[in-house]
Amino acid sequence: MVKIYGAYRSRASRNYWLARELGIEVEEVPVIQAYRLPDANAKDAPLNTRSPDYLRVTPTGAIPAMDDDGFVLTESLAINLYLARKHGGALAPRGPKEEALMQQWALYGTTSIEPHALAILYAHAEGRAGTPEGKAAVEAAAETLRRPLAVLEAHFQAEGFLVGGRFTVADVNMAEVLRYAQAHPSLLAEFPAVETWLKACQARPAFQAMWAKRNAEPA
Repeated sequence: MVKIYGAYRSRASRNYWLARELGIEVEEVPVIQAYRLPDANAKDAPLNTRSPDYLRVTPTGAIPAMDDDGFVLTESLAINLYLARKHGGALAPRGPKEEALMQQWALYGTTSIEPHALAILYAHAEGRAGTPEGKAAVEAAAETLRRPLAVLEAHFQAEGFLVGGRFTVADVNMAEVLRYAQAHPSLLAEFPAVETWLKACQARPAFQAMWAKRNAEPA
């Protein structure tokens, strides 16, 4: 059985969502971020990103990590592409061209969108968004995001989904990247096709099941 190491309040959420979409059973191994613990090195500390037992799984110490019968893979988007390719079905690529497009969108999301969307999320989560400096940081990130969001807007207006005219792993990956930007709803409102697509992704039962588990986890 595939093992996923991580927490729902981490990028492992992407893998837990996809597993539900694929209808596959995975063993969830809870691993908490070390920064969330008062002493990650304490003898009674839960398994965390600094634990020797976890570092034996992946020396990067990052979550998530996947272990598929001894094959260990890190990076949440890569894990999702692997799982979709292995298990097939409508969410998987239909040939090398679709596979390349799915990789393209994953790379585009993680380089052009995620860092700026996270800057918005962190400003709100840390209570800085209401300060002059925080507002400036949010607007700077939003301005940077307008260009890639315009790319997605045109694509969704024409295609409906990222690849193949259907919901695939590419949409799971991009939806989870864009979720961070939902902390700034007025930005997404500028791109109605993106907003409609994202809401449809998040209305799926598999996302809702993952989200319920995430909300049940300690913040």
